[in-house]
Amino acid sequence: MTVRPDDRWAAPTVVFAALADDTRWGILELLGAQDLSASALAERLPVSRQAIAKHLAALEAAGLVERVPVGREVRYRAIGATLSAVGRRLESIGAQWDARLAEIKRIAESL
Repeated sequence: MTVRPDDRWAAPTVVFAALADDTRWGILELLGAQDLSASALAERLPVSRQAIAKHLAALEAAGLVERVPVGREVRYRAIGATLSAVGRRLESIGAQWDARLAEIKRIAESL
């Protein structure tokens, strides 16, 4: 499933599926520091360039990286906004659970 830019906030499962791989985490960490080509990533990680290309496609489909043309080379850049949006949704869910648990505690203590 490809996520359109305006749908990123609505598809956390796509993001989590893309992040469910150690190599993709490594790619995101490297791209968080600087834009890199698939070849440059393959030099830094213990996988082939072809595997890197497949991982980049999964990350791109989830809206976590974008292509950046630099002359004849294509580099990739991490998109922090997608992770931030998912983080905000998780914080919201956590806050709702905290409120529910506080209410349960209040009821239990009043009995």
